[in-house]
Amino acid sequence: MTPIPPSEAHGVALTERAIASVAADPHRPILAYGPWAGPWLTGEPEPLAAEALAGAVFPSGRPLPPSLRRWLAFDAGLLRRFGWLDGDGRFTPRSLGELARAELGDVWGSCFDTVSDRFDECFLLPGGSDSRRVLATGAGDEHGEYPVFALDIDDIPCVELMYPGLDVYLADTAGVITVDLDGYSCLVQDPRYARRMLTHAQRAFGGEFSEQCFPDL
Repeated sequence: MTPIPPSEAHGVALTERAIASVAADPHRPILAYGPWAGPWLTGEPEPLAAEALAGAVFPSGRPLPPSLRRWLAFDAGLLRRFGWLDGDGRFTPRSLGELARAELGDVWGSCFDTVSDRFDECFLLPGGSDSRRVLATGAGDEHGEYPVFALDIDDIPCVELMYPGLDVYLADTAGVITVDLDGYSCLVQDPRYARRMLTHAQRAFGGEFSEQCFPDL
């Protein structure tokens, strides 16, 4: 794989690389290990209308990250399938607890209710088997990107920082970058993404990379 120049390792430039990879084979599975996730595209790309995208913000009023704005200009169909948008193109976020209950059931999902106030505007992404991938809006990093977390219910339920933004999630999932390290938060060891990972870790977990979640009894 050709190394990505530092200037193209983040944000819109990295998202463009992910789009090019998907466009070259748009109907391939998103996840090699998970056929349930389906293909990247089910037909032709479904870009969000330019006029709708121009003024789009999240329901909270938070701005769209640059990677999402660029991806939606390419295709909105994938994210619509995963519950980001309704039929009219409006964003449909959930709190972390609501999303976890829908995906993992009330018993396991209730463990994440205790952090829902902190992660109040979340969106599901394809990934994991027992675990889930979730983008949570909030304060953007230096590239205006929001973190992507893993929700894990193996042994002790926890939420752990996995990607510093949708840009890096798309690039990794589309095979544009290679992550050879172990662990959900391993990108903190990657010099390209360490600073962004640390920024999100400080804001989300006071400098840690994960937090155990227990039901509020």
